[in-house]
Amino acid sequence: MSALLTLLGIVLFVVGILVSVALHEMGHMLPAKAFGMKVTQFFVGFGKTVWSVKRGETEYGFKAIPAGGFVRIIGMMPPAKGQDATKVRKANTGPIQSLVENARSAEYETIEPTDDGRLFYQKVWWKKLIVMASGPLVNVVIAFVLFGGLYMMYGFPVAQTTVSTVTDCVIPASEASAARKCEPGDKESPAKQAGFKVGDKIVAFNGTAINSWDDLTPLIRANTDKPATIAVVRDGQPVTLRTSTIVNQVVEKAGSEKLVSVGFLGVSPESKIERQDFGFVVHQMGQMTVGTVQALGRFPEKLVGVAKSIVGGQRDKDSPMSVVGASRVAGEVASSDLTVGQKASTLVMLLGSLNLFLALFNFIPLLPLDGGHMIGAIWEGIRRGFAKLFGRPDPGYVDVAKLLPIAYVAASFIVVMGVLLVIADIVNPIKLFNG
Repeated sequence: MSALLTLLGIVLFVVGILVSVALHEMGHMLPAKAFGMKVTQFFVGFGKTVWSVKRGETEYGFKAIPAGGFVRIIGMMPPAKGQDATKVRKANTGPIQSLVENARSAEYETIEPTDDGRLFYQKVWWKKLIVMASGPLVNVVIAFVLFGGLYMMYGFPVAQTTVSTVTDCVIPASEASAARKCEPGDKESPAKQAGFKVGDKIVAFNGTAINSWDDLTPLIRANTDKPATIAVVRDGQPVTLRTSTIVNQVVEKAGSEKLVSVGFLGVSPESKIERQDFGFVVHQMGQMTVGTVQALGRFPEKLVGVAKSIVGGQRDKDSPMSVVGASRVAGEVASSDLTVGQKASTLVMLLGSLNLFLALFNFIPLLPLDGGHMIGAIWEGIRRGFAKLFGRPDPGYVDVAKLLPIAYVAASFIVVMGVLLVIADIVNPIKLFNG
């Protein structure tokens, strides 16, 4: 039964990924067609064609490797200035120029004279920007819908003022791990000294009323090595507990690697799933966006850790993973002891996070990513705008083909990164529940 649930989780997650990819590519295709651009192919997956059908001038289908997708919009690679789009010359100059011109030639093998005016590079800059931005923006919308539906219809775990665990000793965050237990010589926690019990409801801290866990946390953190009087309700009766909080190293905030020294008590709250409003969804999406951007900035550093984990190092739970790893995690969630609601919510969060990551990754202003074409369109708009403003001749389109050498380097890095992550996800996968 466990193997069946694992397989079901993997299948459902892969289907979710493929739907996300299809919608991303549709985000490119629909505005391209609306602006009169020629679109010849719309495929989900890569490799050998499994199935396809042609409707009008566009071929739709599925490829054998379910690891992405593409839309072929004709004319994304412009001809060199002064060349006929249907007669791009073969390069016989240096290796860099040869690389560029050969790419131009491949781009224009299927162009016909009747396609003039329908090529991507011939369109006004803002239309090109919309076409390229719409793909990742669709992923943002998918993430927003998934998280919005989850938080507003199912709920979000909210810390209550009731104590769920009482820490026996003080363990600095720098030493904290699942295997680290209290050892002789560790200080007894202030909560243990005070006599806290599971089920105590905290109602006041040093005379300040507590209505939520968010009210309590800053008071404890600010109370460094000072007396603390805590009013609780235990079995319906008021009880006053006294202790002195101590200074301890803790993580600055969830998901952060920065440690700070703050007041420490040693209690953890119960959590309750509560439905949230639209404002909460917007706030959470903003925080996740900032966190994802920060994670992208640390990506090279994290990849070093992933590479070390392949040869026997420890794999961090927050390290990046491939679609293979994410699918394996989805299978692990599906076969876990979580409730059906918890499983579904975890899978939705996993798929939503993946869509947000894909969107922000594609916004990176570097070819072959969507952001590289977007920057080209924006720069074209700026150049033409200034030319018009100062009465200068129209400089024409931006030749993104000149950036191909950089694009090939970036594409090579992406391929190596993908292979590295897949290998790590096979030999040393991230496990949520077992180690």
